[in-house]
Amino acid sequence: MNDSPIGAPTVRSVAPKPCYTADDLCGLPHLDSAPGAYPYLRGIHRTMYTKRPWTIRQYAGYADATASNLAYKRALAQGCKGLSVAFDLPTHRGYDSDHADICADVGMAGVAIDSVDDMARLFDGIALDQVSVSMTMSGAVLPVMAAYILAAERAGVAPAQLRGTIQNDILKEFMVRNTYIFAPAPSMRIAADVIDYVATHMPHFNAMSISGYHLQEAGADGVLELALTLANARSYVQMLVKRGADINRVCRQLSFFFGVGRDFYTEIAKLRAARVLWAEVAEGFGATDPRAMQLRMHCQTAGSTLTSQRPHNNIVRTAVEAMAAVFGGTQSLHTNGWDEATSLPGEAASTVARDTQLILQHEMGLCEVVDPWSGSYMMESLTAQTIDAVKALLGEIEALGGVVSAIESGWVHERVHWRAAQIQARTDAGDAAVIGVNSYPDEAATEIDRMEIDNRHVCAMQTHRLRQLRQSRDAEHAHDRLKALSAIAATGDGNLLAGTIEAMRAGATLGECTAALEAVWPRWQMPTRFSCKVYANERTDTKIWGATRKQVADLAGTLGRAPRIAIVKLGQDGHDRGARLIAAALSDAGFDVVLGPLFTTPVQMAEWVFRRDVDLVGVSTLAGGHKMLVPALLVELASRGCMAPVVLGGIVPAPHHASLHAAGVKAIFGPATTVDDVIRKLVMLLRTTANEARFPRVQQPGS
Repeated sequence: MNDSPIGAPTVRSVAPKPCYTADDLCGLPHLDSAPGAYPYLRGIHRTMYTKRPWTIRQYAGYADATASNLAYKRALAQGCKGLSVAFDLPTHRGYDSDHADICADVGMAGVAIDSVDDMARLFDGIALDQVSVSMTMSGAVLPVMAAYILAAERAGVAPAQLRGTIQNDILKEFMVRNTYIFAPAPSMRIAADVIDYVATHMPHFNAMSISGYHLQEAGADGVLELALTLANARSYVQMLVKRGADINRVCRQLSFFFGVGRDFYTEIAKLRAARVLWAEVAEGFGATDPRAMQLRMHCQTAGSTLTSQRPHNNIVRTAVEAMAAVFGGTQSLHTNGWDEATSLPGEAASTVARDTQLILQHEMGLCEVVDPWSGSYMMESLTAQTIDAVKALLGEIEALGGVVSAIESGWVHERVHWRAAQIQARTDAGDAAVIGVNSYPDEAATEIDRMEIDNRHVCAMQTHRLRQLRQSRDAEHAHDRLKALSAIAATGDGNLLAGTIEAMRAGATLGECTAALEAVWPRWQMPTRFSCKVYANERTDTKIWGATRKQVADLAGTLGRAPRIAIVKLGQDGHDRGARLIAAALSDAGFDVVLGPLFTTPVQMAEWVFRRDVDLVGVSTLAGGHKMLVPALLVELASRGCMAPVVLGGIVPAPHHASLHAAGVKAIFGPATTVDDVIRKLVMLLRTTANEARFPRVQQPGS
């Protein structure tokens, strides 16, 4: 879809002004509130960090369970107090590692988990009754949570002893991250069943971490991130209350996850505002327990602010973002590695990221004062403005019929996409400075050590383990438990997590449990959208942008029509911010753009491209599967006689370039490439292709 389904978005951003005075505090509420007291503006604990610092909880996971287990033990030895598990994309999407369509993604963007055996290896030697574990999982939450509970049981740890958080926030997946499996209605039922089970059996475990982080990474500013996060929270609470859940119990087992980006002051205000808004939301539902009204949060520094140019500058960016999270009162924090703009974080970068937090805790005095911004003319004013702006957006969402309706109508995607396009346009125009990229640029490349995953090896090992598991289990018993899981889904009689636990106890795999649910609820896919005239309206450097558009217009004159380009993604990577941005910008520049569906194999995508008669194919990649997927796409396109040049954009480490070019990729664009540079190279490529088509090279005799 190329046009906005709902018109121009409403702008409700909050930004600091140059100078504040005491007048800015006039009429503001809660200025005399105390830390640990309603509405928790100054923090949910009376002493905050003065008695106990925030938890250092680094998000990590790669390759197989054994490799990740060693990384977790190293992190704990170096000062981490909690673990945060990153799962690979096939696990998120409910596929076993031996599934024919997903090998390129196995172990690439997280750890591959197919069974209880894998989960037991992941936490081997780690005291799960002492270490808090957070798991970023929403789509395949049932088998992942079941495997975790059973792995702990094998280690002698009962569910009631486990501490940590399962993300279980499926609405966010429909908004931006796209690692959903089923349609919204059954997905919400799954989330509710997980909450019910955890509330009954795991009193120290948070049953849901409602995430704004991925919204910010997709382009949302702080106001939109917070509004959508709270709208999701309200929807979950409403659903659970309708099911008869106790409001205090429900709210006590919810936590929140926010991104912290480059807008230092407004990010602090956002986190302070979040506590006030949640206290009011919970109270409005009838909560009376103070713990139910206290917003507990985990924060992560922004991946979207990291650059591949002068990558060591990312250490400074991350440190300042971490300070904003601390000043905002977070309960736990992940700091990104400085090399993450080009690869998974290496050991050296991970150590610096952890040490950044240790330095803030132990050297810089940040733990000595509770909410040092209290009473600040600027901060209290920004916090109040943020609260008002978020309430206005929440009102818009309610007027649309709630957050699910806002998702289905395109309202959410439109606003997030608009903000992302605005950021990209301002960066390309030079209005938003990025040191080393568009301000004080340096063409010299910085060589860094990168972590490389041999995912063919990981896939082979996981396939071997799955074969052994299926040979050793009681197949009939596993089949019966999977049939029972399907029946729970079909009839609504029983708890889905309890049923999944029994299936995996019998030896069923993650993919088999997902397939049992697919028998009732088919896999679901949302339509892909981008909006015209969003990027172009933000380009203030009209002369440069005009010249860029003229290049495309001249090419269209040569071709006799607008150049047609397909923007596509391959494999299980649903992060589509880059694909949608470049589709919008190229459309505004004069290209005829078609945006491909998500979650396709090279065979499926080649057929889709072939039917659209395009001049050019642009592949967007983020999760590392390009080494296998892009060459396979080129082979499939050639087998269909499609000679359109293929270019690649996104996170592509320099050592991969030579093999990709050898496979036939015509150009590779890094994440900091401006739209103008992309268009210039695409026009040159298409002119060359057009000339070669009209005047083909003739091979000389004897050559």
